[in-house]
Amino acid sequence: MSDYETKDTVEQNFVDKQKVDMFLMTNQKYFPMEKIMFLKEKLYKLDDSKFSMVSCIEMKDPTTILIISLFLGSWGVDRFMLKETGMGVLKLLTGGLCGILTIIDWFTIQKKAKEMNFNNLMLMI
Repeated sequence: MSDYETKDTVEQNFVDKQKVDMFLMTNQKYFPMEKIMFLKEKLYKLDDSKFSMVSCIEMKDPTTILIISLFLGSWGVDRFMLKETGMGVLKLLTGGLCGILTIIDWFTIQKKAKEMNFNNLMLMI
């Protein structure tokens, strides 16, 4: 292998790392902070075709889910958006279990949205 080929390989790896770093920088609010480093390592190992699929994944914004939970949480809209149909129906029929589950969701729904985004991304990898 010549010096030119080695230099090309090193530059190619650097470009991939730049893509991963840029992806994580722009999308870090969608994932749990404690799993960012694990995600970074996984993304470094991907080839370009899988990485382009990963960057096309639709992710739920935790802040938007929280706002929806504050205003429409008693009707289960937040749970329907997270594809938790059973809990959505329960909240819809019981008024958020008389408001108790609604209040609990105000504090936990952002973490649930981030976990869902992380799990969806892991399924694609």
